[in-house]
Amino acid sequence: MKAVRTAPRGGRPPTYSMLPAPGELPVAALRLEHEMGINGSFEEHTHDFPGLAYFESGGGVLRTGRREWPVEAGDLFVIAPGDVMGRIEATDLPHAEGWGVFFTADALGPDVPGAHLAWRTHPLLFPFVRGGAIGALRLRVPEADRPEWTNRIQALHDELAQRRDGYRDAVPAHLVLLLVAVSRLAADVVGDLRENSEPLLAEVFDVIERRYPEPLSLRDVAAAVSISPGHLTSTVRRRTGRTVQEWITERRMVQARRLLAATELPISEIGRQVGFPDAGYFARTFGKVHGMSPARWRRAGT
Repeated sequence: MKAVRTAPRGGRPPTYSMLPAPGELPVAALRLEHEMGINGSFEEHTHDFPGLAYFESGGGVLRTGRREWPVEAGDLFVIAPGDVMGRIEATDLPHAEGWGVFFTADALGPDVPGAHLAWRTHPLLFPFVRGGAIGALRLRVPEADRPEWTNRIQALHDELAQRRDGYRDAVPAHLVLLLVAVSRLAADVVGDLRENSEPLLAEVFDVIERRYPEPLSLRDVAAAVSISPGHLTSTVRRRTGRTVQEWITERRMVQARRLLAATELPISEIGRQVGFPDAGYFARTFGKVHGMSPARWRRAGT
């Protein structure tokens, strides 16, 4: 799984995007421990995708929202898109061991809306809805349930690593079960989350979801939600680390990848269906995001 870094702007830290390779599922599961390959330090940053950090054993610190949390056994950090994650030092987790699970909305199936909207409408993604810069939500897994959590994430990791027959069906199934467990654990805080669901952002991403197949600009979105383009730009960037235009492009690329993988439509027709009447502009935009042309991406996934 490739992580793409967007340079910091306007006082925000850099943002990392998850970009699956052709044919790759947009899910990653990795060990969190002292020997996890961090040399020196890792900068303060945000993700534009959801994530979980679950610790089987404690010892060390995790920095979120510019706050330093002591890591204890059974800690579960629910990381929303846009949450600021602090610098990671090689010595931060001298004894703690656990798992990190990261994914995009695509992982839950082709019918899930793209981009930010899915995190505000899908019932299993609601614990991730809080807006940026406030830090990850910290939950506690009861001691009796911890072996089950470890086994659940290990099974997801093994399916991704071994890619046995049927893993494309098994991975989403394991992810859904994991998110069900997160939702149940977060039930006590759901009311608070709903009160802070940021209706402006929800409205912005609803406009993007409905209108991405047609010509759509920052000014169009701003007019649709009745605020100035400047205010819209600063709000969305502050809360998510990305611009409105970047979110429009992201939604279009999600659908483009789906159509390239699942259909035999001509490249120009796919571009037209995702809001690029100019086939050349579509190919250039896709290439800039993915590092290869749409045709090459399609061939690589077969």
